[in-house]
Amino acid sequence: MDPRPQPDTRLFLPTSRKEMDRLGWDCLDVILVSGDAYVDHPSFAAAVIGRVIQAEGFRVGIIPQPDWRGDAHELCRLGRPRLFFGVSGGNMDPMVNHYTAARRRRSDDAFTPGGKSGARPDYATSVYTQTLKRLYPDVPVVIGGIEASLRRLTHYDYWSDALKPSILAESGADLLIYGMGERVVQQVARAMRNGYNAKLLRKIRQVAFLSDESYVARLDPAATIRLRSYEECLADKTAFGENFTVIETQSNLMEPTATLVEAVGDRCVVVTPANTTLTTEELDHSFDLPYERAPHPRYAGKGDIPAWEMIRHSVNIHRGCFGGCSFCTISAHQGKFINSRSERSILAEVEHVVKSPGFKGYLSDVGAPSANMYRMGGRDRELCRKCRRASCLHPKMCPNLDNDHRPLLALYEKIRAVKGVKKAFIGSGIRYDLFDRSPYLETVLKHHTSGRLKVAPEHTEDNVLRLMRKPPFALFERLTADFHRICSQEHLPYQLIPYFISSHPGCTERDMQSLAGKVLGKLHFNLEQVQDLTPTPMTLSSVMFYTGENPYTHEKVYVARSQDEKRRQKAYFFGEKPAMGQPGAGHPARGKETRGKSGPGFRPGRKFTKKG
Repeated sequence: MDPRPQPDTRLFLPTSRKEMDRLGWDCLDVILVSGDAYVDHPSFAAAVIGRVIQAEGFRVGIIPQPDWRGDAHELCRLGRPRLFFGVSGGNMDPMVNHYTAARRRRSDDAFTPGGKSGARPDYATSVYTQTLKRLYPDVPVVIGGIEASLRRLTHYDYWSDALKPSILAESGADLLIYGMGERVVQQVARAMRNGYNAKLLRKIRQVAFLSDESYVARLDPAATIRLRSYEECLADKTAFGENFTVIETQSNLMEPTATLVEAVGDRCVVVTPANTTLTTEELDHSFDLPYERAPHPRYAGKGDIPAWEMIRHSVNIHRGCFGGCSFCTISAHQGKFINSRSERSILAEVEHVVKSPGFKGYLSDVGAPSANMYRMGGRDRELCRKCRRASCLHPKMCPNLDNDHRPLLALYEKIRAVKGVKKAFIGSGIRYDLFDRSPYLETVLKHHTSGRLKVAPEHTEDNVLRLMRKPPFALFERLTADFHRICSQEHLPYQLIPYFISSHPGCTERDMQSLAGKVLGKLHFNLEQVQDLTPTPMTLSSVMFYTGENPYTHEKVYVARSQDEKRRQKAYFFGEKPAMGQPGAGHPARGKETRGKSGPGFRPGRKFTKKG
């Protein structure tokens, strides 16, 4: 028996007919289908979207991790929604969730009770949508979440090693919401209040849909960008790369205005421009909704949900990242511009966590995609409006960027003062290339470190770092010296934990040999975290991996494609030796590779296994 108090199921979004009956509901307006278990918490997308729609006065239910096999009867258990089905593959891309970088099947799933694998299909969004269209052909299906968002246009799929068309073409969905969806899903629900209205839906920003050429012909040419077609991209890798540069540039604008159009077969994918970043008030509203902050009682006795256990005593303070790393999907999905919560909202959530069952005084993370970007942005917003850069930090920090850490330090101080908080750890990665002259590092080490400080230099060699859009390794060496100096002064027995990536486009075996020499040799690290790159859709790294060139410069880029090449790059660290005759053969390995955790806020692919 679970000793923890059992919440009232009437306070959760209903997941069964019985729960609908308790609420007195004969039918639902919107039914959400998710590849994750249902955890009613603001770190889990299905809960957020459900609560946002519910706050608009709609009746919302959720079908978490339905059995999609056979007659798929679980997808019918809540009946037919009055307005639409909303479908997501989950917080984490299902393919990254299922497979290692070596394309080996994982044996666990952090978003499933008991951590068991097999609760969702590969390409979950498409599978769920196709099944719903078979069962309810006349009910609109709206797709969203990271899987749909990053597959909204032609994309490279690492797992099939092929270009795929927009997920709209493959799934048969009626509408796609990309990016962070709270504002958009409210607008979609309102537009469908009286039934499906294609004219209204197509006017909404930050959506994508399929149309015929006659619709595209009526669009304003001055505000429309025609991308190369899916078929052209199949025939010419350069065309695919050129498309990416346009898509990324448009995604990083503060106030985008252009509609993107990409032909696939005899139809067109139309992508309306993204919304501006949510206001602080809008973001606070999303986090302040009446979540139960717990897994649904249906999972009692079925084992812990690892992703929930990891974040249950953590607090997210902002969204977005202006780092622009080539391999990362955060800016493509959450946006480049930082969207920060108010101190009031954050501290209110801290109070909730303090009062929650099982809390023992330790916040596991006060963080975000990058821990130390809270309330940062451009000093002159007019310059930001004109900016076309993918990163505010690469090749060097933008002179217009206000990287003042004082608002964040003030927030940390207020969190430390909350009664019941013994320590608030910073578990998210810290951008050391953002450091100003404030005592940020000293404060984090003295008050917010559990013993291990995580940072991500990713590589040591300039030619690779340039393609990754990461800072020079000299900054990491400076951080290392500062870290040891402060720890020595304060008598802190802490470890600095750097993350590195192998097999990134442009990285040769000789580059990995150099990395090993500098990190294992000169700096004497015992590495635990080296990640073999997983090229995920809509990232610069995946485009370079597929095309073999930098799409912005057309320079040719070496790519380690075979599993043998990838193994040799990691062999310098994890007890193996490169084959004789290879650069660096016989180099002693010192590191131990461990399995990392996955969950909300973690970069896709940040999982580690010896075999992966």
